Amino acid sequence: DKASIDGILQCLNDGDLSANTEVVVSPPAIYLGYVKQNAKNNISVAAQNRYKVPKGAFTGEISPAMLKDVGIEWVILGHSERRHVFGETDDLIARKVAHALSVGIKVIACIGEKLEEREAGQTEEVVFRQTKAIADAITDWTNVVVAYEPVWAIGTGKTATPQQAQDVHDSLRKWMSENISPAVATSTRIIYGGSVNAGNCRELAGQADV
Repeated sequence: DKASIDGILQCLNDGDLSANTEVVVSPPAIYLGYVKQNAKNNISVAAQNRYKVPKGAFTGEISPAMLKDVGIEWVILGHSERRHVFGETDDLIARKVAHALSVGIKVIACIGEKLEEREAGQTEEVVFRQTKAIADAITDWTNVVVAYEPVWAIGTGKTATPQQAQDVHDSLRKWMSENISPAVATSTRIIYGGSVNAGNCRELAGQADV
């Protein structure tokens, strides 16, 4: 609600934000305009999801063109709930990423494995497959941030250890270097999400590839 959003915005608006750090917040769609209006200029706003085409008979969906029209610069795509609650496939997410980029919206593209996949030793197989789908759909990674978000650590209180996060990020960079290009692997930001809080964020962010 607006009250909780106001609290978050006050914290960020009053905070001493580093000019070297890009800050992006992502409220539910109904509050995008409110947050955009009330956040300082150095805080960007992202939508939590968007559709794959500019317009058409897709009741309830919002296109990247609409985001652009109201001044929203970012969108999160492929979040675990979109994949596993709403059934979005790797291919659909890749098409969403490609279309959002084509209209000038920057993308935070989410990847991550479920608990049973991690326990089966399939983490790299899953995140490489999800990343490959995106790589097959785009050629320019300038406006893409990859978010590694293990499904088992989102909203559960469980967090990947800093070393677990680093290991996956390092493997992702190596895969990107070999399958996309060394330049993309070096320049692409890979952020970590999954029960991150004030107590663990500093150590997570201190990892070389996070």
